[in-house]
Amino acid sequence: MTFFQKIRHYALALGFDACGISRVAAVSDAERYTRWLEENSQTDMTYMAQYVDKRLDPRLLVEGTRSVISVALNYYPCKKLPADVPQFAYYAYGNDYHSVIREKLRRLLKYIKLSNPFAAGRCFSDSAPVLEHFWAARSGLGFIGKNTLLIIPDKGSYFFLGELMLNLEPDCNDTPLTASCGTCRRCIDACPTGALERPYYLNANKCISYQTIENRGKISPCIIPLLSNNVFGCDICQKVCPWNRFAQPHDNPELTPSEEFLSLDLKKLAAMDEEDFQRLFGQSAVQRLGLSRLKRNVAAISETPDK
Repeated sequence: MTFFQKIRHYALALGFDACGISRVAAVSDAERYTRWLEENSQTDMTYMAQYVDKRLDPRLLVEGTRSVISVALNYYPCKKLPADVPQFAYYAYGNDYHSVIREKLRRLLKYIKLSNPFAAGRCFSDSAPVLEHFWAARSGLGFIGKNTLLIIPDKGSYFFLGELMLNLEPDCNDTPLTASCGTCRRCIDACPTGALERPYYLNANKCISYQTIENRGKISPCIIPLLSNNVFGCDICQKVCPWNRFAQPHDNPELTPSEEFLSLDLKKLAAMDEEDFQRLFGQSAVQRLGLSRLKRNVAAISETPDK
């Protein structure tokens, strides 16, 4: 077993569901990303247009990087909110994935350093200018689907991603997979707002996830009637994806929703105060939204035709 194969083995022992390795290089489809920015599809997420050079070449982000280790962690829930109550995206059911992923990556990096005193690296999980889906695909974990998400064959797309950038030359290199969406366009057709304007292209301004999470102002009036009961994020393009028929519930207690969370309904959310919010969401990805914007979303879905 080579050293990088041992790294992969240890990553899986830490609880990651997949681990891939790639040799660092400049991003091969840089033009697609820059065109997406030029068309202003990132809306007011100005950070997406910052440090573009580093996004397109990790060697500029972490000097000396020679390899990228990509990991995936399943978040498909074993228990779900009832369909008739306000919906939170599955990834927000448990503890904040940033801390969960980074802690596991720190343990992986510690293992690597103990095995090789010359090793150095940095861990990332949606926390720096890194094109995570690109590197996960480049590392052979899966392929990028028409909904712009990483799809792992026979496992689906409900996965958190993380990266470990190392100064070590890889002794093995995983092969990228061929995209396998075929002629399917269920995600495109199912998106209620038309955010997937064409295959592999997402206009964030139309996306329910953007409008209910990243958007710091008012929700667009043309989006409100289409929110249905999505109060935090949206999983529609994943729920209709045929690959997710293979999704299996995770067994990670850190990502498991509390019974109080599963009992939420529109009335409880509308009446929620700061103490309730911190108790329920203080350790989750919903925390960054804040109570005031959560109440904004609650008010918006209260206006939708089916409420």
